Amino acid sequence: MRRYEGMFILKPDMATEDHEKTVKSIEEAISKNGGKVEKCEKWARRRLAYSIKKYAEGEYYLCDFTVEPKAITPLNMAYGLNENILRTMIIVKE
Repeated sequence: MRRYEGMFILKPDMATEDHEKTVKSIEEAISKNGGKVEKCEKWARRRLAYSIKKYAEGEYYLCDFTVEPKAITPLNMAYGLNENILRTMIIVKE
């Protein structure tokens, strides 16, 4: 298992409950792929450098988790299919 850090930008126009559901789905996807979420926290709403799907702002969330390296590709695919997630970036944490 390796440690990873994931940054997720969610749509800003969703209700708080919808943000929580989306974060819960992010955590569930990690668990389904044999990983463990250490922490997942909301950063802030920030202005984007360029518009993404016609949004000028986004809600940033940061998640630390451990998972096998082979699970990263299915995670990225699952996050790409979630319409509430504008962007995802997963990096190895050393």
